[in-house]
Amino acid sequence: MTDLCAIVLAAGEGRRLRPLTADVPKALCPVGNVPLLELALARLAQLGFTGPERVAVNACYLADQVVAAVGDRAYLSVEPGPRPLGTAGGVARLRDWVAGRGVLVGNADAYLAGGELSPLLAGWDPGTTRLLGVPAAQRPEFGRYRFAGFSLLPWSRVAGLEPVPTDLVRAVWRPAEAAGELTVVEYGGTYLDTGTPRDYLAANLHALGERDLLVAPDATLTGDAEQAVIGARARVAGKLRRVVVWPEAYVGPGEQLADTIRYGRSGNVSAG
Repeated sequence: MTDLCAIVLAAGEGRRLRPLTADVPKALCPVGNVPLLELALARLAQLGFTGPERVAVNACYLADQVVAAVGDRAYLSVEPGPRPLGTAGGVARLRDWVAGRGVLVGNADAYLAGGELSPLLAGWDPGTTRLLGVPAAQRPEFGRYRFAGFSLLPWSRVAGLEPVPTDLVRAVWRPAEAAGELTVVEYGGTYLDTGTPRDYLAANLHALGERDLLVAPDATLTGDAEQAVIGARARVAGKLRRVVVWPEAYVGPGEQLADTIRYGRSGNVSAG
């Protein structure tokens, strides 16, 4: 896989998650008390993609936070803004870094669990485009599948991209499909797009696995909780059911929260 590199797209604003993303970029929203970007980088590391020669991360919205989180673990592409360039524009801005290689592109906000990415790479023809997909009974996007966060692009498709606002669907995937050069590889686990409060909560609850609670070591829980994820330095004195409590958030005595995300001292984002 030395002729391959990987890009994590982390420039998005996460508008559907606001106000959660007013001060935190979507890529750094925690799932199971781990930022989504960290989960994506760990997933790539399992495939051997590590370091700034093999992995790049793009950033735009609240870019300084993404840059600080990545450090020297990946090559960084900071878009000038004020709005992100989109998935294709973000990849195009990294053409010189890709430098003729095939590229595995992943969305930072893709929650994947219980399956492997390796089938996406196995036996790949570098003249073709591959998408990771999950079966979709309703509103399939490619054949009977829905896109599941990762795609494998040949240099021939990346070389022609321009760093202007556009997406991979229109710039790469649909043209490859029309040319008979696109294949969907089925993902064998659970995929969730964490872009909405409902799916963000679902990803956190899925991350619990067989556990009923996930409490950060420095969080304080004196209330009652079931099916909850409680973040770092959070304090919970009330009752929780199917709730994510963000780092440093507070749930006071007498409060009863369900199907929601708590941030700050009193902020709630309904996920019901």
